Amino acid sequence: MSEVVNCAAYADGVRVATMPVEAISDALQGDGQFVWVGVHEPDEALLRTMQQEFGLHDLAVEDALRAHQRPKLEEYGDSLFVVLRPARWEADHVELGETHLFVGPRYVLTIRHGETQSYAEVRGHCESTPRLLRKGPGYVLYAIMDFVVDQYFPLISELEERLTGLEEQIFSGEADSDVIEAIYGLKRDLLMLKRAVSPLVDICNRLTRLDLPTIPDDTRPYFRDVYDHAIRINETIDTLRELVSGAFEAKLSLNAVAQSEVTKQLASWAAIIAVPTMIAGIYGMNFKFMPELEWQYGYFAAVAVMAGACGLLYWRFKRAGWL
Repeated sequence: MSEVVNCAAYADGVRVATMPVEAISDALQGDGQFVWVGVHEPDEALLRTMQQEFGLHDLAVEDALRAHQRPKLEEYGDSLFVVLRPARWEADHVELGETHLFVGPRYVLTIRHGETQSYAEVRGHCESTPRLLRKGPGYVLYAIMDFVVDQYFPLISELEERLTGLEEQIFSGEADSDVIEAIYGLKRDLLMLKRAVSPLVDICNRLTRLDLPTIPDDTRPYFRDVYDHAIRINETIDTLRELVSGAFEAKLSLNAVAQSEVTKQLASWAAIIAVPTMIAGIYGMNFKFMPELEWQYGYFAAVAVMAGACGLLYWRFKRAGWL
């Protein structure tokens, strides 16, 4: 359902007015103030209204309408279009949302897609620190990016715990299908996080280094903090992916070892059974002239030879560790 969550004007780091969408263009005329609008799941009509009020670029608006974008940073004149992929833990897997930010010299428009966490906490934190909010839309962009990146840390901890549990299951010999399914689920979650976090490194790097008119010089150092967090999370994800791959290979190796042991046992018993089968087969051919057929102790001798051969083979296989 399309919804305007909040629409307010700020001056000198303080909220000075809460307004309807139609009054945004008028508020932008005020000296020394900027407008911050938050929208959830906008329909085309609402987004087109926002485009008229803020003068948004057509290509950026088309991306915001379609959603399902990868994290990116695009420049359109003196404004920025930023796509973020906030994540949350849903039941037993990672669920990604999507946030689009239009940032200009005098406005910030945040558009949330999906069941992502509200940015009311970010707005409250910014409003409680007028000294920082006074820096304008550039600081609001930092605050939102920092909030999104910080949400990744609990997910990483959860995935690390899942990996630890999987390693215990692998070496405890639990059902192969359950463990392999869990491994692939973990790999899928890590891949989703990788796609959400990896582009943030480049985005933060550009915000820190490039000369963007929307980002004042005194705001650039804040993006280094987000950059450091993104690098840390990205490296942790890479490490976890390697460990998951190692766990999968360990599971396959254990399965191969178990199958090898079963094969050895089957081969050993097949060899033991083959000896009496061969002897019984020879004396069961019913030829008239065969040695020992008329011997009084032939039956006992044949049984003794079978038992002795089987016992010898059993001892040899047991000694070799096949049984």
